[in-house]
Amino acid sequence: MTAVLDSAVESRLVRGLAALSVSVDDEQRRRLIGLLALLHKWNRAYNLTAVRTPDEMVTRHLLDSATVLPFVTGPRLLDVGSGPGFPGLVLAILRPELAVTLLDSNGKKVRFQRQAVLELGLTNVTPVQARVEAFEGHFDQVISRAFASLGDFVALSGHLLAPGGQWLAMKGPAVEDELGGLPEGVATIARHELTVPFESGSRRLVILERQGSTPGRP
Repeated sequence: MTAVLDSAVESRLVRGLAALSVSVDDEQRRRLIGLLALLHKWNRAYNLTAVRTPDEMVTRHLLDSATVLPFVTGPRLLDVGSGPGFPGLVLAILRPELAVTLLDSNGKKVRFQRQAVLELGLTNVTPVQARVEAFEGHFDQVISRAFASLGDFVALSGHLLAPGGQWLAMKGPAVEDELGGLPEGVATIARHELTVPFESGSRRLVILERQGSTPGRP
């Protein structure tokens, strides 16, 4: 396990999770802080993210990922274009019953994912280095965080969504301009405004399903 960060950073995380009404036990808190410390350490050598400081990482990676927790039901979740593992790693820590696959084509980011899984002892996470169009599998929910335009996200990952499944797209305000570019037969079933603690920017979650799918999840 990596070294513990400054207590103020842990306090920021705990306060942010409380603002989101997300309860964590000691092990989950230890893993989240461990993930943050590992990301900060690797980022100095491998430039995994433009977010540099632990405080910013708490807000823009950990808490941002946690905002979608109420809408994640799995049980098989695919995180497309997950980069260094967000939101998938955070969701896997907060929901141990999920089976999370992290998918990215960038080798150094997938190596970080694998190291995080190893150091944090996460048995419910599978990192994969591949392009989304070449990957195979079936998942109940497919999530992305600013991976591509909404239309491209759905088109590229459509073969990976199980019958009755959902796409979860974490986007900024510009997503409203992308809704007209969805493939035929795919419909928006919900849009949610997300509030990320300590972050002034706007975040939206768009949930999509194939028309005629079994409705159902929030």
